[in-house]
Amino acid sequence: MKNIIPVSLTVGALGLGVLLAGCDRGPQAQAAAQAPLVTTVTLESEPVVLKTELPGRTSSYRVAEIRPQVSGLLEERLFTEGAEVEAGDVLYQIDPAPFEAEVASAQANLAAAQKSVEQAEASLSLAKINEERYGALYEEKAVAASERDQASTDLDVALATLAASQAAVQQAEAALKTAQINLDYTKIRAPISGKIGRSSVTDGAILTAYQAQSLATIQQLDPIYVDVPQSTAQLMELKRRVAAGHLSRGGDSVDEVELIFEDGSRYAHKGELQFQEVTVDPSTGSVIVRMVFPNPDGDLLPGMFVRVEVKEGQNDRALLVMQQGVTRNRKGEATSLVVDESGTVIQRVLDIDRSIGNRWLVSSGLKPGDRVIVEGSQRVRPGMEVEVTDFDPEANPAGNPAAQQKQPAAE
Repeated sequence: MKNIIPVSLTVGALGLGVLLAGCDRGPQAQAAAQAPLVTTVTLESEPVVLKTELPGRTSSYRVAEIRPQVSGLLEERLFTEGAEVEAGDVLYQIDPAPFEAEVASAQANLAAAQKSVEQAEASLSLAKINEERYGALYEEKAVAASERDQASTDLDVALATLAASQAAVQQAEAALKTAQINLDYTKIRAPISGKIGRSSVTDGAILTAYQAQSLATIQQLDPIYVDVPQSTAQLMELKRRVAAGHLSRGGDSVDEVELIFEDGSRYAHKGELQFQEVTVDPSTGSVIVRMVFPNPDGDLLPGMFVRVEVKEGQNDRALLVMQQGVTRNRKGEATSLVVDESGTVIQRVLDIDRSIGNRWLVSSGLKPGDRVIVEGSQRVRPGMEVEVTDFDPEANPAGNPAAQQKQPAAE
């Protein structure tokens, strides 16, 4: 009689063989198959110039509001609205006839005063001769004492008359000078060079000296100011960082600033810091920082909204990490996954200062030599062992490692 082996025993033996064959791969092979592949960047400190963008508005370098200095009838406007004018150019002409008459009258008064001086000098000369003569005659008993005294009195009167005449000459000269100044003021001149705006009056208008309404405004636009408000908190933080040695303010270019237009384009010329206001605006808690920019082409006009890039200083030991290597946890804290020497993933909580290009500037949480995961972080968790490959910037020049990530082959 033939031996019959049950089918169930045969199937069980085959399953056990397959199981034993799987176990023959060993725990090391299984661990290698399960370790995910990640790409890391090894951090190195590097010098970085830190910059801050601040909003601001442009304002004229110099502004002059044109007003008449004498009253009169406006004869003619002598400039083109919107044109460039030079300091000393005649802008308006006031009717000079009344002022010319005043000058002629002052000249006549001066001539009369000078004639009076000549007469007073002649009288004084005669009085001196008489005073000497009567003094000698009195010594000889030829005249009475009263005659001698009268001669002395005449001399005193002549001296007083001469002094009064000389004072009248000075007064006449001052009056002539005033009349001449007023005549010159009939030509209203540009006090500064710049671009002149529209005129508020036309020919034939009656002008009043130092009137409230200006006739026109001249603005010097090259160079031009940019006024930027900066919070006191930012100023204090900057001072603390410089004092702590985190920033250095040395170098000739530390006061250089760059200007950015509203559309994001950069201004062709660099400016420089001019000064910082000494008082704080209580309504905003900020101070005004004034910068000056060259404006040879007239691209900048007063009142424009711009942004200014200001150099804070240089951090000689800055740590920059690629932005795809930083995420946020549920608390909103910035975190990075780091691979330690044993190949284990560790999570670090970071303090982020700012973005510089496509990288974050890290204030704390990382150190030089740390290997930060920039690819494959979605497949790993803290505590896992991983297989590491270095990030190749040449293979991914756009700074998007995820697009170039290599997936591990399926076993």
